Amino acid sequence: MSKGPIAVAMSGGVDSSVVAGLLRAQGENVVGMTMQLWNQRRLPEIQTDHPTGRCCSLDDVYDARGVAQLLGIPYYVLNFEDRFEQQVVKPFVSEYLAGRTPIPCTLCNNFIKFDQFLDMASGIGAERIATGHYAQIRHNAETGRWEMLRGVDHTKDQTYFLFGLTQDQLARTMFPLGGMQKVDVRALAEELKIPIAQKPDSQEICFVPNGDYAGFIDAYMKEQGLTREQASGELVTPEGEVLGEHKGAHHFTVGQRRGLGVAAGEPLYVISTDTATQRVTIGRNEDLLRDTMQVGDINWISIAEPSEPIRAEVKIRNRHNAAPATITPLNDGLVEVKFDESQRAVTPGQAAVFYRGEVVLGGGWIG
Repeated sequence: MSKGPIAVAMSGGVDSSVVAGLLRAQGENVVGMTMQLWNQRRLPEIQTDHPTGRCCSLDDVYDARGVAQLLGIPYYVLNFEDRFEQQVVKPFVSEYLAGRTPIPCTLCNNFIKFDQFLDMASGIGAERIATGHYAQIRHNAETGRWEMLRGVDHTKDQTYFLFGLTQDQLARTMFPLGGMQKVDVRALAEELKIPIAQKPDSQEICFVPNGDYAGFIDAYMKEQGLTREQASGELVTPEGEVLGEHKGAHHFTVGQRRGLGVAAGEPLYVISTDTATQRVTIGRNEDLLRDTMQVGDINWISIAEPSEPIRAEVKIRNRHNAAPATITPLNDGLVEVKFDESQRAVTPGQAAVFYRGEVVLGGGWIG
C-alpha cells in the first residue's frame, strides 16, 4: 500500500475504471481525475449523429463520474482544452499540411497525460499516477534506470504511443493492467460491479469524430480564418506522368490506396507527398519499399543513449510487426535505421519505436 493518494486518469472507459476499482479494492487511497481535452461542440460541420469509438467525450466524463461515485472516491474534472489545442491539435494540423502524418495520441501522452496531469496530481498530494494503458514498468537495479516493457496482451499493447515518457515520469507512473489480458480486465470489471464492463474500446482520435482527418483540417482552418495559398495539385507517377488532380495533399498519406480518384488496372498507392508543389506521387506496392530511414528527437528509455550501432527490432506503425534493424547514431541527435529487409510505407511524421524483445529501448520521429 502506498503512503499517499494515487491519482487515476479516468477516461470513462473500462480499462481506467478497472484500474481505479482494483487499487481501491487493494486499500489504496485513490482519487479519480478526468481530463477535459476538446470541446466536442466545435466544428459542427464534421459531427456525426452517432459518434462511436472515440475517447474523452461528454458521455465519457459522465461514465467516469459514475464509476467514481460507485467506488466512493473523490473525483475531479481537469480542463486542459487550451493546452491540448496548443500541444496536440495545432501540431496535428501543421504536420499534415507539411506532408507528414502525425500521431496525436503520442503528443497527448507526452505533453498532457504524463506532463500536465502529473503536475495536477502533485497539486492534490498524489506523487503517483495510474492509467489504464497496456504496458509495463520495472526498475533495473543494475543500471538504475526505469524500463518500459510491452503489455502482456500484445493485441492491446500501447508502448508504441508511450515512447516519449521520461525517467521521472516512469518513476511516478503505474500501469496496473500491463500484466493482464483484455478479456480478464473485462471479467474483473464485472467482478467489481463496474457498470461499463462491456463498453466498447475507443478507436478514433478524440477530436476527429468521423475519422475524416482531412475534413477536420479543412473545418479547423476555416474556423481559425486560415487559408492555403495552393489547395489543389497533381497526381503523378514516380516518372512524373500526370494521372489526375486532387484537392489538397493533406488528403493523402503514404501507403494510402483508397480515394485516389485514379482508375488503373492494378492497385496504386500513395508513395510521397510534396506540400510545396502540392504534388502527390502514386505508384505500385514495390515503390513503397524502403530499407533505410532517419529518426530524430529520440527518447531513450530503458538504455542510455548509445554511441555505437546497436541491434533492435523497430516498429514504424502501431500495427506494424517490429522488424530487425541496425540503429546507427548520427550527428544532432539523429539515428539511421537500416532494416534487414525493406519495409512498406515508411511514413514521415510517424513514430519509430525500438524494441529488444519485450523491452522498449526508446523511440523517435521518422524524418
